[in-house]
Formats: sequence, structure tokens, C-alpha cells
Amino acid sequence: MANNGGNGGGNGGNQGGLDSRARLVDLLLEKIAADPYPSGTMMDLVEELLLPDDVPAYAAVLMEKVRGDAFPSVPMMKRLVDLTEPA
Repeated sequence: MANNGGNGGGNGGNQGGLDSRARLVDLLLEKIAADPYPSGTMMDLVEELLLPDDVPAYAAVLMEKVRGDAFPSVPMMKRLVDLTEPA
């Protein structure tokens, strides 16, 4: 899901930091996808860590939440709107 910046992983220096960021984003996306009502705090953390290449995967997770809920939350829909707005 998350882009590792094309660094091939790596265990040291800045490359390890990028790999850790990508793994953390993946972990949080999995938790958000599995939770019927994910916490705003968890989604805020993901949004802080997102790189442009990560946005489609995150948006897809949120869209599934909205699609699967008869009455989706307004904050969830606002997050999706924010993801579609140019930076």
C-alpha cells in the first residue's frame, strides 16, 4: 500500500526511516479497514504520514467505509473531500 520512496527497503539511516513510515502506514490502513468505526486519531496519524503515492490506497479504504455504511459519518466524508482537493 504505502510507497517506500523507491529505496528498496534498507535498514539504516534515512532509508530505514522511510521503510518504517511505509510499514506504519500499511499497519494503520489495515486497522482502519478492519474497524467499522475507526478512530479519528488513527486517521489523523495516517494523514500526517501520507505521501502523495499513498493517497489512493487511503482514499480507497475510506470510500469502502462510506460505501458500506447506510449512514456514513460526515467527518469520514469530509476526509475524502479533503483528499480530493489540490494541495
